[in-house]
Amino acid sequence: MTMRPDFNLDGRVALVTGGSSGLGLAIGEALAASGARVVLAARRQDALDAGVERIRSMGGQAAALSADLADARGLEEVAHRATEAFGDPQIVVNAAGVNLRQPAEEVDLASWELTLQLHLGTPFFLSRALAPGMRAAGYGRIINLASLQSSRAFPDSAPYGAGKGGIAQLTRAMAEAWSRHGINANALAPGFFPTELTSPVFDDAARFEALARQTAIGRNGRLEDIAGPAVFLASPASAYVTGQILHVDGGFTAK
Repeated sequence: MTMRPDFNLDGRVALVTGGSSGLGLAIGEALAASGARVVLAARRQDALDAGVERIRSMGGQAAALSADLADARGLEEVAHRATEAFGDPQIVVNAAGVNLRQPAEEVDLASWELTLQLHLGTPFFLSRALAPGMRAAGYGRIINLASLQSSRAFPDSAPYGAGKGGIAQLTRAMAEAWSRHGINANALAPGFFPTELTSPVFDDAARFEALARQTAIGRNGRLEDIAGPAVFLASPASAYVTGQILHVDGGFTAK
């Protein structure tokens, strides 16, 4: 028995939703750099193609899967298409999301349903569709994207907060259902990172600095900060870790 942890993803296939930009693409790049063959899934074909080319330029293997992940009835087909490039994924990263930033009084049914589908329905039904392949391989890693809003409220984000609170509990439920079959489920809860979803925050210098001061480290996140935690949760090194929410927030929730 060796005590050296195994972070190698050689031979593994990973599906990353929301993989065309932001944290999804950063996680895809990190998994590819650790040896995984990565399928990036999102709506925008041009952005997906750019992400695939970026990974390939760094020596990784990647493919694009253009799909509307908010279409609940199309997720079985997405799961099927995810196998076409490299075979059955053993790793799924549920990073697709949206935050419409509406005051509570202005939230309409369509925005509520879209937000809750992307943050709860899609991760559950897509992961469930991929679980048989993981079980057959004897190896599965589900990585959901939680949030600071999994445990606290921010303004104008009621549907988003509901989804992120829910994904924390859904992660535990996934772990309870599937971990005995070798499929571990965990979530990353990022702090403030520069992505399309957080651009209203990062474009406001005063808010940007105020949020940085609220962290224990004293700065907001950089995309490279998500790489190590994501690879850990995707790798054999996390074999006895399941049902957990790992905050990658510079100590924001610790203060």
